[in-house]
Amino acid sequence: MQHSNALNRLDRLPVSRFHKVTLLAVAFAYFFEFADINSFATTAPKLIKLWGLTVDQVAYVTSLSFVGMFLGAIVAGSIADRWGRKRALLWTTLFFGISSFAAVFSWDLVSLGVFRVLTSAGLSAMTVVGVVYVNEMYPSAIRGKYQAYAIVIGICGTPVTNLIASAVVPLNDWSWRLVYLWGSLGILLVLFTRHLKESPRWLESRGEHAKADAVLREIEASVAAEKGPLPEPAPPVDETPSTKAPLRLLLQKKYLFPTLLLTVLWMTQTIGFFGYSSWAPTLLAKEGFSVEKSVFYVALTTVGAPLGCYLASLVTDRFERKWCLVAFGTVIALCGLLYGLTFNPVLIIVFGFLVNLFERGYTALAYAYSPELFDTRSRSLGTSVSYGLGRLSNAAGPLIVAALYNGHGYQSVFYFIAGTWLLGAIALAVFGPLTRSARLAEAERQRMSLPA
Repeated sequence: MQHSNALNRLDRLPVSRFHKVTLLAVAFAYFFEFADINSFATTAPKLIKLWGLTVDQVAYVTSLSFVGMFLGAIVAGSIADRWGRKRALLWTTLFFGISSFAAVFSWDLVSLGVFRVLTSAGLSAMTVVGVVYVNEMYPSAIRGKYQAYAIVIGICGTPVTNLIASAVVPLNDWSWRLVYLWGSLGILLVLFTRHLKESPRWLESRGEHAKADAVLREIEASVAAEKGPLPEPAPPVDETPSTKAPLRLLLQKKYLFPTLLLTVLWMTQTIGFFGYSSWAPTLLAKEGFSVEKSVFYVALTTVGAPLGCYLASLVTDRFERKWCLVAFGTVIALCGLLYGLTFNPVLIIVFGFLVNLFERGYTALAYAYSPELFDTRSRSLGTSVSYGLGRLSNAAGPLIVAALYNGHGYQSVFYFIAGTWLLGAIALAVFGPLTRSARLAEAERQRMSLPA
């Protein structure tokens, strides 16, 4: 067998139970990623009181977490290419769940910092693998929508966790540990193991056409049993097999530009989002709000996150993702700035809600946009490197935030964050490739292959 025609065979499948179960599994992993990613932010105000931490110490732990995210993202590319998308998704989720469970038993700032670095590495690795997995398993015409759907469900982990934290953190001197216990429940993804299939496009890219064909036949049989006879796929397009994509591949002209652009995208998104979400509870507490109120206000603002992902699902396949990202980034900059310029509790919640709504929509759009700029051979590597560099950039972000806060006050932090978002929007507007025409061309090719 010279090819398995994985792309076209997957593209012509109607949405079925197979797609929905895969979506549920990825969304479950995302849920506990988003549940765990801000755990330190929600417990930091309490630890400042219990352990006598300073803003600078909180900044160092947060910075090191992003070093962990960088390492996790870089390793994820190699893991996903070597082990396959399915196994990489399972193992990275198990890793961050076990690391979060270990954080329950932290005895000082150093031990908690170590566990948070490990957890962050696992979270970032899982995200990269999840993004690539969805991109390769869903028809091109709807993959952006289903990427957003997965995040709609997954992002609920943020408000749920923040509300849990607002309830349990104030209870007593040890109850903050329950936040990390909650985050560790991502290990239950193992319950989905038998329902997940390996990516046939990954198998095909390695030249393992017989294995790819076997997986495709299983998927097609389950879809046909539910939806009836399937249409013929479009003719295959041969790709050169590749067992491993070396890092130097990204230095080639066709890959270097998208890698640099996406690095800017993820750098500005990371500094902009985590500058806001990681610091909001601590800075509000520092400005005179009680720990209980600061955590509760932030919890209320994160209710906008699932709605933002749903908004992204409505526009992601209908319009150019590039221009959606530019619009969302600009709105986030404005709302984030207004958030920082007010101390009225109602306005804090309103503008914080809008920041969360558009930021999570932005992230859903970026998850769909990023892998589209690479082919199958470079997709995992390019996505992981650009995402990882973006996360690494925020190793400096918390230190900048702490310096701005200590030197120039609360509002200077939000001027910095707004400027970061605007920089990302401008870079995308000027240099971002258009991808909608390629998606429409794939869909048209599938339509033309259908019998008259």
